[in-house]
Amino acid sequence: MVWSAMARLVADLGPLRRHRHFRLLWSGQLSSAMGSQLTVVAVSLQAYRLTHSTFVVGLVSLVQLLPLVAGSIGGGPVVDATDRRRVLVVTQFLMALCSAGLAVNAALPHPALWPVFASTAASALFQGTNNPARRAAITAVVPPAEITGAVALQTMLVQWAFVVGPSLAGLLIAGAGLPVVYAIDVASFLVAIAFTLPLPPLVPEGGGRRAGVESIAEGLRFLRGQRLLAATFWIDLDAMIFGMPRAVFPAIGIGLYHGGAGTVGLLFAAPGIGGLAGSLLSGWMERIDNQGRGVVISVCLWGAAIAAFGLVPVAWAGVLLLALAGAADLVSAVFRASILQTTTPERLQGRLSGIYFAVVAGGPRLGDAETGAVAALAGPQVSVWSGGLACLAGVGLLLWRVPQLWGVRRGAEGRGVEPPPGEALGIAEATAELSETDLP
Repeated sequence: MVWSAMARLVADLGPLRRHRHFRLLWSGQLSSAMGSQLTVVAVSLQAYRLTHSTFVVGLVSLVQLLPLVAGSIGGGPVVDATDRRRVLVVTQFLMALCSAGLAVNAALPHPALWPVFASTAASALFQGTNNPARRAAITAVVPPAEITGAVALQTMLVQWAFVVGPSLAGLLIAGAGLPVVYAIDVASFLVAIAFTLPLPPLVPEGGGRRAGVESIAEGLRFLRGQRLLAATFWIDLDAMIFGMPRAVFPAIGIGLYHGGAGTVGLLFAAPGIGGLAGSLLSGWMERIDNQGRGVVISVCLWGAAIAAFGLVPVAWAGVLLLALAGAADLVSAVFRASILQTTTPERLQGRLSGIYFAVVAGGPRLGDAETGAVAALAGPQVSVWSGGLACLAGVGLLLWRVPQLWGVRRGAEGRGVEPPPGEALGIAEATAELSETDLP
């Protein structure tokens, strides 16, 4: 009985065992995600060393926002119009070049700050297209009944990277230096390409639709008609903009906790530790029908844990709270991605995944800027606890505007159900109507 209960909790590895193409896709993402997490820590620490400013650390992340959104929104139609395998190979190669630029700059006798901004912004542009292609590919290599399990496994590898990458980054930066860390990131992308090449052509259903402005507008029209799906986007933005504290990790690790690069790396790794623990015990998520309620509760746990992190002056307690926040974020991420991929037609997967990634990756960058700016005015700890409380307030406001989110169940909106046909909307009009109906 006990073993049976434990088996239902542990993550289902079935999709990896049964589907070779998903296994290749998963392995390639594991490699690139590990290298990217090394670079996240290295870039933050390098910017802080060069300027001793939490505001600049947040600004490095903020400048990636527009390229990332452009790559996500503009790349989504490309993902739905061409072979997704080719998109993955090309974008991974371009991201490897960006990391190579960081390595060259770090190896100079006097590294400059502007290449850090330029290289990370360019990498964000290509990542904005790479991630939707990878997410859209899941529906082509895994049957619908196994989507939630596959999403949980994909999220698990990201959490593994969040743990191992930052932990190794602190040690590698201290022992080998920044150029070596960036060079490892380059190698990780090349390994990812090697796993991607054996995949079959991943052409969208029906051969794909021609990329263009109307293609983008079609994706926005679909999202406008899926009010509950849009609410899952807004709640993640709330959590990340107000509750993402990583811009102050260098200041807290070095200043408040009196540590070094290793302590900073541990703070970056802590949310991933909690997320990894949660993903390893993610088997129960496949049996949850009320996924909207799961998103709300997990985001509330995230906000509360972040607020508490801002109030504790002890390193071990801070790491523990960040791990708890990471576990809650993992649950939210799995449910939100499952809702997205089970309510979106296959032919629109690239565009909706692009919008989703713009939210998922853009939110933390806005959060870095918000946290860094408030920390520069009021101090790192005030910035963190006030952001956690603002996150909780945002959840309450969203539920007031979209109370149906509390009761949405798996597949409640119906996959492929689109708004009634009408006049074509341009991007500006579609965005405006989406904002008017769903903005909390």
